[in-house]
Amino acid sequence: MLVVAIGAMAAYGVWRVLSAAPEEVSLDAAVAVVQEQESSRKDVENKPAHLDANQDVTSQPFSQDGVWRLDSETGTFSFEQSTGSFVGFRVKEELAKIGAVTAVGRTGQVDGELSIDEGKLQRVSVTADLSSLVTNDSRRDRAARHALNVKENPTATFTLNQPLELPETDGSEVSLQANGQLTVNGISRDVVVELSAQLVENTIVVVGSTEVTFADYDVAVPSASIVVSAEDHGVVEFQLLFVRD
Repeated sequence: MLVVAIGAMAAYGVWRVLSAAPEEVSLDAAVAVVQEQESSRKDVENKPAHLDANQDVTSQPFSQDGVWRLDSETGTFSFEQSTGSFVGFRVKEELAKIGAVTAVGRTGQVDGELSIDEGKLQRVSVTADLSSLVTNDSRRDRAARHALNVKENPTATFTLNQPLELPETDGSEVSLQANGQLTVNGISRDVVVELSAQLVENTIVVVGSTEVTFADYDVAVPSASIVVSAEDHGVVEFQLLFVRD
């Protein structure tokens, strides 16, 4: 939901090059963070160590009925390493005398919830604060926020279009396609989101992505001397942790 921001970024010819863009979202990495925090929590509660060693943290069924809210406490957020909930973008550019780079931006200011009933994902609503978008450089930050018109439309949202049947699982990873509506800069478009999810202890871990085109959200890609080319589309990615309400 943030990828359209890259359009304004091309206006700066003095950016720092993204020499080490953050890794793409990974369900395995996100699950590992949750497992580590659950283990630490149990240690603090003085539970016997052998219980942690022998317990399968993904043994509970994935499709548990109820309302789940976005967890804002687990993990941390930074541009370099985000271990909690966040949304962001990835887009490819070709820079003069530098070559191909991947521009990345993210925000950890995310809220939302989902509901599950009788094996179906009935509702999903996620909101991101685009005015808190960060990249590798403050100049990029300002340009991205300006491109997204955050003064008038500070938030982006995603909502599920219709209920989604959840596959049966023993607690391992499940993969889904979700049809929903993405709203950026006050403009709503239908999108298909590729999801991977897993239930870890009492947390539903979800990562995914979808591709969007800048023009669909009324954002043009300006040119600059340093930018040989910038794709007119990019990938929205997200990592979301949900806990039972």
